[in-house]
Amino acid sequence: MPNVLVRDVEPEVLEKIKKRAALNGRSLQTEVQIILRRSAEAVEPLSDARVAAKIKASLRGGTHSDSAELLREDRSR
Repeated sequence: MPNVLVRDVEPEVLEKIKKRAALNGRSLQTEVQIILRRSAEAVEPLSDARVAAKIKASLRGGTHSDSAELLREDRSR
């Protein structure tokens, strides 16, 4: 199995991972392997349509101004 060397890890990040490993009863190496595996499995690029749907969902239910009215106001100046 290949090895990976990660340099310049922020001390705070390393401490958090060490604490996480201890809480889970695992070695630091095993904890990092699990974090990397889960991260690699979870990352799947979103399509443009998915990004648009997420934005639309986040705006749903809010009060929004009428952009056509704002454009008319700007053009009349």
